[in-house]
Parts: sequence; C-alpha cells; structure tokens
Amino acid sequence: MNRTLTYIIDNQYTLYRIGDFLREQGYSRHVIIHLKQTENGILLNGNWVYINTVLNIGDCLTVNIIEETSSEHIVPVKMDLNIMYEDEDIIVINKSAHIAIHPSQNNFDNTLANGLAFYYQVQSLPFVFRCLNRLDRDTTGLVLLAKNMYSSCILSEMIRKREIHREYLAVAEGRLNSFGTINAPINRKDNSIIERCVDTINGQRAITHYKLLQYRNDYSLASITLETGRTHQIRVHMKHIGHPLPGDFIYNPNYRDINRQALHSHRLIFNHPVTKKAMEFVAPLPDDMQILI
Repeated sequence: MNRTLTYIIDNQYTLYRIGDFLREQGYSRHVIIHLKQTENGILLNGNWVYINTVLNIGDCLTVNIIEETSSEHIVPVKMDLNIMYEDEDIIVINKSAHIAIHPSQNNFDNTLANGLAFYYQVQSLPFVFRCLNRLDRDTTGLVLLAKNMYSSCILSEMIRKREIHREYLAVAEGRLNSFGTINAPINRKDNSIIERCVDTINGQRAITHYKLLQYRNDYSLASITLETGRTHQIRVHMKHIGHPLPGDFIYNPNYRDINRQALHSHRLIFNHPVTKKAMEFVAPLPDDMQILI
C-alpha cells in the first residue's frame, strides 16, 4: 500500500538529522532503507534529500512509502470479510470460525490472507499480508492488520511493549472460580508439531488471567487476558486447570454442543499507530458460543 506522511518541524526537532527524526517517529531501519531506495521517498520542502540533512523549524518533511508488489504465494480468493474498521494504515476484521489466518502446506486457499488478497486485487492495490494478532483457525473474533510497512513496525513495537490490550471470551466446561491466574510454562509436546502442553521443566513462561462472567448449563463464560502469548496458551491452560474448552479438536474433542473450540477474540484497545488516537473495537459473542450458555 502507498502512504504519504507529512511532518512540519517544530522547535523540538530543530537541528535533528532526518534519519534521527524518522527513528524518533518509530521508523525501523528496514523502512528507512526502503525510503532511501525509493524515488522521492524522502522530500524536504518538496526536494529530494539525504537522511543526514539537518532539519530547521518550519521545514516540511514528506515521506512517501511506496509498495508496488504483493505478498507471494497468496492466491486471491473471493470471501466474505466482516470488516469492522479500515483506514490508510490499519484494517480490523471480525474473523469467522474455520478460517485460518494465513496459507499453510495443507491449506493454501481458505485463509484470511486469501480473502484480503482478493479484496485488494479488485481495488487494483498491492497487498502485503501483515497480521499483528494471529488467531487459531477455529478461534473467532478481532484481527488487526497493518496496511503499510510503517504502521506495521509501529504496531509490532506496541505489541512488544504490551501496549495493545486484547481480551478474549471463552466458554469452559464446569464452573470456574470467580477469577484466577494460571501461571504454568508451556512447551511443544514430544513427537508433535502442533500440540502444546504444560511443561514445568523446559516450558516457556506463560501466564493467563481469567474472570468468570456467567455460569449456566455446566458451562462457564469467562473473560480472559494474556500476560504472555504462547501458542494455544488459553486452550492449554484451561485444560490444565480442569476446565477445557468444548469443541477443541486437539485438547478436548467434545463436539456435543459446538463444533470448534469455544474461543473468541472479543476486544482490542490500542492507540492508532500514526494518529495516536485511542481506539477500541468489540466483536460480540458469536451465536454458537451464545447457545452454550
């Protein structure tokens, strides 16, 4: 995606070199190199300049992020996308169940990436897949994607600093305590590529917080937040405390009431990577999980 950003230099950045200014704004080394290699990638008062050029008060610095190629090996496939928000920098999608995030060896055309590739192809726009919060194939809910390399590097740093708040809703078997914290290291299970397990000796640190919202029909609806982000963390931790998610084909293949794990990415709260505006998105509990409770 192409993106133009304009900065009017004030007292704070007078006598900064352009490269230092860009790094201060969160541009990564990779993005700055791309700008240097792009014709008219960096303009000062309308003129092409080197990044070691010194800025003065009142200067107009223009950054042109130009991307003309799309992600390779992602086949455009027409798909219904529940787009909750989109601007020049981000897109937020409420993902359905049974849709993987990106292509894999056994699934190259039924993924969110395929649907987005088609969505932008019909607009004649290049598409590079940059997903910030990956969900499992059968987990529903909010997915945040960056539309250009600058918003991607800002959001990636925000995730590293835990500045993007994510809340999940899960339905678990049995009655949970009113609230709790699960602190149990997670590791890949021996002889398995996919399955994870609690491993107190060799596992990586994993902490999950939950709060009971409702109990009915021997199912608990819980709000869940993660202090760490391990693969299958919620699913593994809930099984570990004796309250697995129904419909989980790996950890609890109980399909009596639901045909996929009862897990939903419910809320995202963060500051916009470019405008810094506070943003909050909420995806309601899907029908199949509502039926359980």
